[in-house]
Amino acid sequence: MCGIAGTVSLDRPDPELVRRMCDAIAHRGPDAAGLHVDEHAALGMRRLAIIDVAGGQQPVRNEDGSVVAVFNGELYNFAELRAELVGRGHRFGSQGDSECLVHLYEEHGDALVHELRGMFAFAIWDVRRQRLLLGRDRVGKKPLYWRADGADISFASEVKCLLQDPKLVRQVDLTALHHYLTYQYVPAPWSIYQGVRKLPPGHLLSWEDGRTEVRRYWRLDCTPHPVTDEREAAAELRERLLDAVRVRLVSERPLGAFLSGGVDSSAVVAAMARLTSAPVKTFSIGFTEARFDERAHARVVAQRYATDHHELVVTPSCVDLLPTLTWHFDEPFADSSAIPSFLVAQLTRQHVTVALNGDGGDECFGGYQRYALMQALNTVPGWMTPRALQGIGDGLVRRTTAGSRPRALGRVLQLLGQPPLARYGALTSIFPPAQQLDLYTDDLREQLTGVDPWSLLAEAYDASGATDPVGRLIDADVNTYLPGDLLVKVDISTMANSLEARSPFLDHHLMEWAAHLPTRLKVRRGRTKHLLKQAMEPWLPAQLIDRPKMGFAVPLGHWLRGELRDLAWSVLTDGTARSRGLFRPQAVTDLLERHAGGDDESHRIWTLLQFELWHRHWLDEAATRPPVSTGGCLLAPRP
Repeated sequence: MCGIAGTVSLDRPDPELVRRMCDAIAHRGPDAAGLHVDEHAALGMRRLAIIDVAGGQQPVRNEDGSVVAVFNGELYNFAELRAELVGRGHRFGSQGDSECLVHLYEEHGDALVHELRGMFAFAIWDVRRQRLLLGRDRVGKKPLYWRADGADISFASEVKCLLQDPKLVRQVDLTALHHYLTYQYVPAPWSIYQGVRKLPPGHLLSWEDGRTEVRRYWRLDCTPHPVTDEREAAAELRERLLDAVRVRLVSERPLGAFLSGGVDSSAVVAAMARLTSAPVKTFSIGFTEARFDERAHARVVAQRYATDHHELVVTPSCVDLLPTLTWHFDEPFADSSAIPSFLVAQLTRQHVTVALNGDGGDECFGGYQRYALMQALNTVPGWMTPRALQGIGDGLVRRTTAGSRPRALGRVLQLLGQPPLARYGALTSIFPPAQQLDLYTDDLREQLTGVDPWSLLAEAYDASGATDPVGRLIDADVNTYLPGDLLVKVDISTMANSLEARSPFLDHHLMEWAAHLPTRLKVRRGRTKHLLKQAMEPWLPAQLIDRPKMGFAVPLGHWLRGELRDLAWSVLTDGTARSRGLFRPQAVTDLLERHAGGDDESHRIWTLLQFELWHRHWLDEAATRPPVSTGGCLLAPRP
């Protein structure tokens, strides 16, 4: 597990720049650093040693040095790959997984990605052809940013590496901002910076003679296959999960697991307990507000499997983390569960170096309650859903109290009055299109004319091979929400603490099998994750399997009416925020006042707050120094 960075040029690259790029992500790899420099390429890395701790240094090279690579991630099938490559006559100088890449490239060229089982972002420099190949894993567990500037191309695991180059002008990409305000994250291929792009999951980028090409190499096939025996399918699911966990237990450093008390993380812990002799080390986070606290459910699993269990309680005082999160995330990121994610990673790193988690269970097996709601709405006959219902719903929402039944009815009527994909967009958007237009200044609105914020969701939905609307929505989330939000949150939160996260549910063999399951085995009559819950009946207590999903939410609404109220008002309404000319001051004030009056505008306020904090730190202050420890929470330094 590492962080990587580099630059390739038709001229001679600057190795000192690449050293600075790597130093900026020392948290991703505190154990070692490496650099390759030749006439046209400088490739660097920072290493977190997990496998072949003593000998697995990078960059790696083939026998004659004509192929060089840097690599971030883990290849879980590296033992099989090494054996096959040695059988073909290749010689290895290490015992780890990274060196497989250069020899696979010799054998398969760009098609080497199809041989890899794991999470990865890599750069391969073909010295003879003077060709750079960048690759990112199938679902986007490991990040990779890039920037082409005339005869040069640079790449890195984090944007802050690219910001080391003084030639990069720090300006907001307004289309990226538009998408951020829709989804609460900046989706690939955009970044928040003009001229900087993300390599999308399941894609390769090649650069040769100053020309860049990006192409896709993998996408889930969601064509449903018939399942005649659910019990057999449940048993097969357990075996596939055990296999995905088994290959992720290979490590020379201590392992543990995040345990939320939900079905997904509990299933992973149950599988780990079956595969290991020592007690599994488990880590949970909780809140003082009972309706957000899952620790009691996590303890049930911890007690059943006699784990070595550790807990931490999150309080509003931990918003002291905000400067640190702003520094680590590089882009505005408005999923507030980044706070507990960072803290549970910080707790976990005190005990282990590798942590397994339950990420991907919802996307593989239909775990979000919005899938059940969409399924129910789709059963309502068309003649019962005229556009007039939306107007009735709008009126109810405006005139009723937040949290009341009439308000809930109004929101359902709003959804019924829209086409299916627009319903889903309304459920998942932070600022739907109408609210965006109200928020934007005239100038920003004019610059974004013609940019459809729901186009990404629509493209993913239309490209799906699933045959029913809910199946297509699940597939769309795999291609949008999963890599853009969840996997970014986990990667940044864990790597900021020099902790490796592994996700068995995101094993591509398991995902490809699950993608062929009919939607009725995922969402059935209001029950989400139907088959997964059935599969877990022998492993987990019934009260845990059937309890309502809580997610990893924080009490944001309460915090923004209490401890965070003054921060939100001061940051979002002062002269600095107003001077940007992006958002109408009155629209921002209205949001704050509505929330103070009882409406829940917390996610929209948080989204604006994260953008403003990011802008002040990375553009206004042009900060480049890493956070420093203050003995408790981490705080970013002040320039």
